[in-house]
Amino acid sequence: MAGRKINPWLKIGLELGPVIAFFVAFTRLKDHTVTLGGAEYGGFILATAGFVPLMIVTTLILWRLTGRLSPMQVATLVLVVVFGGLSIWFNDERFFKMKPTLIYLLFAGLLGFGLLRGKSYLALVMDEVMPLEHEGWMILTRRLTAFFVGLAVLNEAIWRTMSDEAWVNFKTFGLTAAIFLFFLTQGGVFKRYEVAEDRRRDRSAD
Repeated sequence: MAGRKINPWLKIGLELGPVIAFFVAFTRLKDHTVTLGGAEYGGFILATAGFVPLMIVTTLILWRLTGRLSPMQVATLVLVVVFGGLSIWFNDERFFKMKPTLIYLLFAGLLGFGLLRGKSYLALVMDEVMPLEHEGWMILTRRLTAFFVGLAVLNEAIWRTMSDEAWVNFKTFGLTAAIFLFFLTQGGVFKRYEVAEDRRRDRSAD
């Protein structure tokens, strides 16, 4: 079922707002600690404690406005709540840093499973936005699957070998830029396998 359309800038704000807020909170709190119940919580955990409920609120607002959430949005929210909650509960930032790895491996696994069945699950969520021929979706899905695996490996390498600040910068700007550049470089696939306007109308009629 197609959801209701909303202002694209509002949608981007709701999706990226929590990430930007996390970055700002960490930047301001990274050198601070708060003692609660005899335990000291650093800036990373404090920023995470603000990020999790904000992510829940913005996702619910997005669902309320559009009437639907994609499977990827639901999976992302669940992992944010689970691993963000574990980081806060155990006062251990490693759980939250592992979250992008698991998200990208989950997405890669789902897309890979579809490929094994000769299907593109990517087309199920993006075909209305970018109608492509089946072969185009299969090519794009194979590339995106490999890309997600690469992002998972990269996230593991960065959080395990670099500082908190480096990882936060990578998560906030690096991952967003990487995904943008990936789709930017797929222009040849979009152009070659784009569904013609008359065939789009036939699809809609069906």
